[in-house]
Amino acid sequence: MTSAAGIRAELKVTGPDGCPVATVSEGDTSGYALSRSMAPNERGSVIEEFVFDDDTDVPEEMEQLFEYGDGSVYRFDREGGIGCPCERVEAFDCPVVDVQTRDGALFLTFHAPDVETLRDVVASLRESSGSVDVRRLLQSSSDESRDLVLVERGQLTDRQREVLETAHEMGYFDHPRRANKGEVATELGITTSTFSEHLSMAQKKLMGAILQG
Repeated sequence: MTSAAGIRAELKVTGPDGCPVATVSEGDTSGYALSRSMAPNERGSVIEEFVFDDDTDVPEEMEQLFEYGDGSVYRFDREGGIGCPCERVEAFDCPVVDVQTRDGALFLTFHAPDVETLRDVVASLRESSGSVDVRRLLQSSSDESRDLVLVERGQLTDRQREVLETAHEMGYFDHPRRANKGEVATELGITTSTFSEHLSMAQKKLMGAILQG
């Protein structure tokens, strides 16, 4: 049997547009999704049920239905097709399997078939949010799950990417090195100190993404 190559992604979406539950959690309230309708009803609304641990910031239009030990279930409807974070993820045929909210942010979990789809999802979310942080990526294999990191190359400037690519192609990162700083700098038409500056900044950005991921 062929091993699965999909990716389980856990994202933090800060400042999402069109999300009533994120607004509720801007105070001290936190919550998690319980259920929601899969398609808009005849009024064009999507029905959602969320569990909140405090009713202080829950608006009146959210109907309290049931009490749990850790909070209460609230039902509300919202306009469908408004491009909220969950809809943006599911536009790529990736059902959202878990939604939590706290401190005004959404924490979404879903499965993407490949890295390319995951990048497209993140790009779409960033169009309507303050920021999107990749908290964890897991890829299943035949014997275990691998912990992955999504590195956004767009955080590098064109010059930084050029420096990295040229250094890599010339063997600067090989052991032993096939090219030194001066040789790579000459190839790029820049000074050794400028090469070092660009390389250091690029490495700092990439290492930050890897370690934070």
